[in-house]
This record gives sequence, structure tokens and C-alpha cells, in this order.
Amino acid sequence: MQRIIEILTNKNKTISTMESCTGGALASSITDIDGASEILKFSAVTYSNEYKIKMGVNPSIIDKYSVYSKETATEMAHNIAIFANSNYGIGITGKLNRVDKNNPFGDDNKVFICIYDKNNNQDYLLEVLATEKSRNANKQLVINEIIKKLLEII
Repeated sequence: MQRIIEILTNKNKTISTMESCTGGALASSITDIDGASEILKFSAVTYSNEYKIKMGVNPSIIDKYSVYSKETATEMAHNIAIFANSNYGIGITGKLNRVDKNNPFGDDNKVFICIYDKNNNQDYLLEVLATEKSRNANKQLVINEIIKKLLEII
């Protein structure tokens, strides 16, 4: 994450996150690094469908594809980038070692991520199988995949 913050700072670029299953772990990993305030514009943890929708996710996307989908992750990434006026938006949604009785659709233990490059109107989609035994280990697995992808695209 240190390298990402350095690159974004040098390029005068910013990032925002809308996280669900990771519960703010990505934003936390960013703010663990000195200089994070230069690049992190805004972060939202939208655990519920209600707050994903309040943050701009189109409810018809959730209805059609489920809250656990690349389409929802894409909506999250786009809307957080627009809301915060950041260069990059990251949306994360999925299931980490649990069944969601309120949202019975979608694969268990699959996390959908979209990194949206607003300047180039480009989406980078990732799917991560959350196969670790603990939620914390699965969150770190997701963050590591995001770091790898960000280093490729920024």
C-alpha cells in the first residue's frame, strides 16, 4: 500500500472506496500509511442494500444481478468516485464465510471488486474466492488482490 500511496501522490491522483464485506479494511489499510490523507478522498462502508442505494447504487441492478455481483461492485465504484470526485473508485461486495439470509442469491465465499478509473472511464473487475478460515484473513486476501491490480493500472 505504501507504493500505491507514493505513486498516487506523485501523480496527484486520488482514490475513494465503497466497501461492503470488507467493512472498511481497505480504507484502513490505506490510512495505516503516512501520507494517506493526500490521496484518500472518502470511504463508505455500505453493509446494507439500503445504504448502497443511498450512495447511488441503482436498485434495479441489485434486483437484477443481486447485491453480490460484478454489476453491483461496478455501481459502487462509479458512484463513490463521482460522489467524492476522485480519480479512482473501488467497490467491494461479496460474502465472506457466511450465508446472508436477507440476500440469498450469489455465490458464498466470492467477492466482487471493481476498480474504476474515472479519468479513462475504465473498469477493472476482479473476483476473489474467499477461502481462508477467518474473516480477517479473507479481508487481507481481498486487499492483497486490490493492491496487485492497482499497481498494474496506476
